[in-house]
Amino acid sequence: MSAEIQTQLDELKAAVAQTGTGQQNKLSMVVFSGDLDKLMAAMIIATGAAAMGMQVVQFFTFWGTTALRKPQGKVRGKDLMSKMFGMLLPKGRNKTKLSQMNMAGMGTAMMKDLMKKKNAPSLDQLFEMAAMLGIKIKVCEMSMDLMGFKREEIIEYPDLDYCGVATFLAEAKDSKIQLFI
Repeated sequence: MSAEIQTQLDELKAAVAQTGTGQQNKLSMVVFSGDLDKLMAAMIIATGAAAMGMQVVQFFTFWGTTALRKPQGKVRGKDLMSKMFGMLLPKGRNKTKLSQMNMAGMGTAMMKDLMKKKNAPSLDQLFEMAAMLGIKIKVCEMSMDLMGFKREEIIEYPDLDYCGVATFLAEAKDSKIQLFI
């Protein structure tokens, strides 16, 4: 190897060492699905990561935003499409259904009963744990706008805010782990 190439290689190694990995002990997760089983997986992974000392940020978008809707209450001032979305989509995490084997609701009821018998945490309990563990929830503003959801329809959660994809990507780019559920 020539001395010139060795010098360039040493300079390149030094430059790479200065940049570092830029990764933080953080999990950034896109929660796209509004299905019960996928929401369960998202919340179990998130709370597990937070319990292991990781910072966790969840970005709820499209169908995932339905899990964050309050179960009761009406919101005024919606157009026809927004009202239709509001009626057709689950109103809250406890109205979500299994992605597979729902069988007109029987599969979902069986799963919830089985979870209770096996002492598996419910979605309500997982959201409570997430809040206690400091998991951040970001809600996609574009999805809210498309589906006609208003902020007053969204649950109370200690570290919830609304943002666009650029804000979430800024969070995710330095994360050790990024997931899409």
